Amino acid sequence: MRIPSKRNAMSDATAPTWFNENHDYSGSAIGFRVTRRLHAEQTPFQNIEIWESTDWGNVMVIDGCMMVTTRDNFLYHEMMSHPVLFSHPRAKRVVIIGGGDCGTLREVLRHDEVEKCTQIEIDERVTRLAEEYFPELCEANNDPRAELRFEDGLKFMAEVEPESIDVIIVDSTDPIGPAEGLFNEAFYRNALKALRAGGILVQQSESPLVHTDLLRDMRSKMKGCGFASLRTLCFPQPCYPSGWWSCTMARKGVELDGFRERGAQTKTFKTRYYNAEIHRAALAMPEFLREALGE
Repeated sequence: MRIPSKRNAMSDATAPTWFNENHDYSGSAIGFRVTRRLHAEQTPFQNIEIWESTDWGNVMVIDGCMMVTTRDNFLYHEMMSHPVLFSHPRAKRVVIIGGGDCGTLREVLRHDEVEKCTQIEIDERVTRLAEEYFPELCEANNDPRAELRFEDGLKFMAEVEPESIDVIIVDSTDPIGPAEGLFNEAFYRNALKALRAGGILVQQSESPLVHTDLLRDMRSKMKGCGFASLRTLCFPQPCYPSGWWSCTMARKGVELDGFRERGAQTKTFKTRYYNAEIHRAALAMPEFLREALGE
C-alpha cells in the first residue's frame, strides 16, 4: 500500500526538478522530472495535485501518491477493462467503482456489447480535473451509455439490485483512506450478490512483487465470500511502486478457465498494449507468486 510520499519538488514554476514518491513500504522510490505544479487542492476526501513533467505529460498525484500520467496510463486502463470483458461472454451492464480519471470508462465503452456503464466515484473533483488536464481519458464521458455518479461506492454496492450487474471493476486507490472499505469481506459479499450468474469482479490488486501479503489477503477474502474462481493478471505500470502491477478477477459460480480469444484477436477498436497474446501471457502466474499464494 502506498504511503503519502516524502517528496522533493518545487511548489510552483522554476527550472525543471524532480518529483519523487518515496515508497517506504518497499524501500524504493519513483521520480519524474517536472517543470511546474499546474493545480493543487484539498477536497473533502483527499489532496489532489497535477504536475507538468518534461517526458511523461501531466501527472496526477493524490495524497502524495502518483495515480496517472499521460504517457503510461494506457497500460493500467486497458488491463483493468479488456481482460475482464473478453472473459465474460457478453457483458451488458458494467459498474466501475472509483475510476475518477475516466480512463477505464473510456476503455469499457469501446465494447459494443456494453449497454450501460455506471461509474461510482466518491470525489467529483478527480473527474473534473481529469477533464481539464487529461481530456483524452474523458472521451467517453458523454457517451449515452455512460452514467457518472459521485457517491460512496460501498453504499451503492450494498444497495444495488441483486443479480443486476455483469461486470464490476474496482478501479480504486490503495487500501487506505476512502478506498479502505473496498478490500474487505462486506464489500466482496455485496459484489457477489450484485453480480448475475457468471458475472465477474475485477479489482486492482497492487504490486505482485511488493504487496504479496495484500494480494494473498484479497484472494482469501474473495474465496471466503463465495467466488468460485480467481485469476491474477500482472502487467507493467511504471508510475506505480516497483513498476509492476496486477488486477485480480473473481467469478461468480463459473470457472475462469479462458477468454474469448477470437473476439480479442478480431476486436474492432485500437489498443496500445492489450491484445489476445498479452491476455494469454498475463494469465500465467510467476513461480514466486504461485508459491507465495499457495497455488
